[in-house]
Amino acid sequence: MYIFPIKSCAPIAVNEMNCSNLGAEYGVHLRDRVFAIVRSLPPHECVTAMQYSKMVLITPRIEDCILTIDAPGMNEIQVDISKLYQSTNTLISIIQKDEVLVVDCGDEAAKWLSNYLVNKDEAFRLVFYPSNEPKPFIKPKGYLYRTAERMDTGSLHDETSYMLMNMGSFDDLNKWLEKSVGPLQFRPNIVVSGADAWSEDKWKFIKIGQEVIFKTIQPCTRCTITTIDPSTGERNKKEEPLRTLRKFRLFSNISHKCPVFGIHVGLRRAGTIRIGDNVYVSV
Repeated sequence: MYIFPIKSCAPIAVNEMNCSNLGAEYGVHLRDRVFAIVRSLPPHECVTAMQYSKMVLITPRIEDCILTIDAPGMNEIQVDISKLYQSTNTLISIIQKDEVLVVDCGDEAAKWLSNYLVNKDEAFRLVFYPSNEPKPFIKPKGYLYRTAERMDTGSLHDETSYMLMNMGSFDDLNKWLEKSVGPLQFRPNIVVSGADAWSEDKWKFIKIGQEVIFKTIQPCTRCTITTIDPSTGERNKKEEPLRTLRKFRLFSNISHKCPVFGIHVGLRRAGTIRIGDNVYVSV
């Protein structure tokens, strides 16, 4: 199980997580994708590892209310999350073409990110999603969200607030690759084991443990971020594993360019899940 505090940056692995409508949580301040990096100039569009692959090497750590950020060749900096909830330093940012109200995290973080990513003092800002409610419903994008509800949009997520993958599918994919890949290359919140490869395509509801229930909203279409090695930040020169996935994971009713791997799910009953919990599915 993984929580990604900063969108497109490194995750924090956890042994248990609380599942709320906003997304995966652990404790008070560790929440999934509540921080993002945006361009300094309006319309403050969000940037991801698609544009700057070294973002995957930005490592967050949260202790009490302090977010610590580190990266290769950089001195770590800290952000007090508790102060962000009361901040009036807000701006509108563009997340996947949608306008979202966020809080600016200050000049120190902005300078740090700008220097790390493009060796400039002013290019990007770190922003924070302060609300306890999911962001406004995302504008329709083709096949997306036909079964989504208002509660499914999460914080600064592209699609739904949770993404789930099946380890059996990884095992099958790796049979066809020169260099095997793991879950972190695909940035899931939850990875389940014990199921047949690609059986998740047919799952309608997923229950984990005794409390938490998810509903499948849509398959997860894949972009070039999957070609970035999360341990080095380098792109695969052969565009793997995306090239291999295109050979057998293109769905005609979804996209002629983006292969499918994993499922976006929406929370239908909140609670806590733990490593080792039983997983039940309906098809």
